[in-house]
Amino acid sequence: MAPSSDILFLLLLPVAVALTTPGSCSGCGPPSLPMLVGLMAADLVVSLLIVAVVFVCACPRRRPTQEDDKIYMNMPGRG
Repeated sequence: MAPSSDILFLLLLPVAVALTTPGSCSGCGPPSLPMLVGLMAADLVVSLLIVAVVFVCACPRRRPTQEDDKIYMNMPGRG
């Protein structure tokens, strides 16, 4: 079930849209090509960063095994 603040936001959203005049913002045109390229580059960098963090966290770490120092009496080939 949605919290009451989310429901209130959804109920007031049409009222806020109705009260805004179309053209009240100064830079509301289509985005320029350099801005789109910058946004795509930033999205690529953030996506690669997330993939790298997940890969580093999920990759098993190689720890030196302690078994090489032990001497096994009944195992041929060891010790």
